[in-house]
Amino acid sequence: MPNVVFVAPFFAETTLRFARAMSREPGVRCGLLSQQPLDQVPVDVRRGFVAHERVEAALDAERLVQGVRALTPRMGGVDRLVGILEQLQIPLAAARRELGLPGMGPETARNFRDKARMKTLLAGAGIPCARHRLVTDRREALTFASEVGFPLVFKPPAGAGARSTFRVDDEEAFWKGLQISAPGPATPLLIEEFVTGREYSFDCVMVRGEPVWHSFSRYLPSPLEVLENPWIQWCVVLPRRVDDPLYQEVHRVGTGALQVLGLETGIAHMEWFERPGGGIAISEVGARPPGAQITSMLSYAHDFDIYRGWARLMAFDSFEPPPRRWAVATLFLRGQGQGRVVAVHGLDRAQRELGPLVVEVKLPSKGQASGSGYEGEGYVILRHAETRVVVDGVRRLMELVRVELG
Repeated sequence: MPNVVFVAPFFAETTLRFARAMSREPGVRCGLLSQQPLDQVPVDVRRGFVAHERVEAALDAERLVQGVRALTPRMGGVDRLVGILEQLQIPLAAARRELGLPGMGPETARNFRDKARMKTLLAGAGIPCARHRLVTDRREALTFASEVGFPLVFKPPAGAGARSTFRVDDEEAFWKGLQISAPGPATPLLIEEFVTGREYSFDCVMVRGEPVWHSFSRYLPSPLEVLENPWIQWCVVLPRRVDDPLYQEVHRVGTGALQVLGLETGIAHMEWFERPGGGIAISEVGARPPGAQITSMLSYAHDFDIYRGWARLMAFDSFEPPPRRWAVATLFLRGQGQGRVVAVHGLDRAQRELGPLVVEVKLPSKGQASGSGYEGEGYVILRHAETRVVVDGVRRLMELVRVELG
């Protein structure tokens, strides 16, 4: 029976779903390491943990080591140290090495977390990705812009979920972006060519270095466009079938990329583009489960709890690939205007027309503050046996439902 410590710096809804799954996994004794106090965890989740330790900085490797050592005598030893946040992967890897625990090590974690390092490794292995350069001053940035041309994308090297990422279309925006980003030796900036085309994601489960299961999803529109236009309501689509020739090529390239980056056991989430003239380009890869409700969508698409699948994978290095049974799509409800939610329009008609397709919903509430991220103020998840039906459904939701801020 493995003793697993789950690290949750803060108790966000998605983090708690994974924590609940690990704490309820048969044959696992689970401890919790957090920055927030235990009384902020819902009672049904709290009951699953055999021990808890609070640390001041749960994204710091040294504090994680101290927390695990404090939990060890109460748990009768610790066998695994896990967490799902992108920002946790390097501290977790460093703590594992210090504690002598199995799992992803620091070098592999940096391969995924440092986006410039990632793309250098991929390009060196002949894997298609955007041209890029990590710059530490304006001269280097200008040289790259002269070589590649506009548009470009400015990114922090250790970004997550397209945060702090923006498009640069011309020289004026370029110089303004450099003022905002201020690259230097201690604060490098990743600049990439702006890759156009349809944007997708690829999720893959690896066990001991081999791919055992995968999935694809498409973004409508792209995450960067969503970030640049806060009013856009957008969606993610999981098609019913994943045997398209394009997907087969991405599976080959994507699993090769994960092996180059060194992932042994875990779930990886990769963003990629289908270029207008043909071919693909990898945008970036995270060595953690997908965000944007995709994990829940995968559960609905397969009639299989992917959260529990992740827990078993991380505790036992085991994953039972489920068959794809449904197409699923999520519409993210984003408010128009500024301030708090004043009203949500169109719900009654949306319920009449699309109610039978809805499997999960989180509606904005009156008075709710506008969301700071790309997921907005709420979401609706639809499911059907035919991909066309869920795509038409989310498009109709876009027409009917409007979140008013004021």
